[in-house]
Amino acid sequence: MPAAEHHRIFRANWLRAAVLGANDGIVSTASLITGVAAAQASHAMILTSGIAALVAGALSMAAGEYVSVHSQADIEAADLRIEQRSLKLNSAQELQELTHIYIERGVEPGMAQAVAQQLTRHNALDAHARDELGISLYNRARPVQAALASAAAFASGAALPLLVAALSPMAMLIPAVTSASLVGLAVLGAIAARAGGAPMGRAALRVTLLGAAAMALTAGVGALFNVSV
Repeated sequence: MPAAEHHRIFRANWLRAAVLGANDGIVSTASLITGVAAAQASHAMILTSGIAALVAGALSMAAGEYVSVHSQADIEAADLRIEQRSLKLNSAQELQELTHIYIERGVEPGMAQAVAQQLTRHNALDAHARDELGISLYNRARPVQAALASAAAFASGAALPLLVAALSPMAMLIPAVTSASLVGLAVLGAIAARAGGAPMGRAALRVTLLGAAAMALTAGVGALFNVSV
């Protein structure tokens, strides 16, 4: 028997939310910490800002992801209701439509009609949702799952620069936070690429360079003010 295939498309939803959340957590929190530190703030103020960034960012990510994915879920539900109604009122036309879909994909007309009839008898709505609308079990919108994954990922990412800031002396705080965050971004990029089957080196370099640019710009803004808090 051939070895079972392990496809990665089933990871797309949670992987996207997790990577986005963790990346945003590292970059935004590290950028804020370096920006506040560059403005000559006290160590306590820097940590307070970092904690506030972690909490606010995690809640914002959760709320934003929930609203966004819930909108997608609403659209899917509305389309399924339309399809369900059409199946009740125009079953013959819907069967012909499903048959035509399979013919366009290369199935011989007689076979396409037989397949459409059999799938319709088994679960007509599922067949039309999958083959006409592109909605399947693996890509259905799950707002709560996406919100929790984004919030947890953001908090996990933000914890790295915050912990480094808490343990670092003021003289080394900015280089320590920056270095640790860049390493974290590189590791995150490599892990995400590995999980998604993409080249790890390119992904790690991409997120590291973008994160470095964000932290450098924010630190520059903080340095412009150069005020003690």
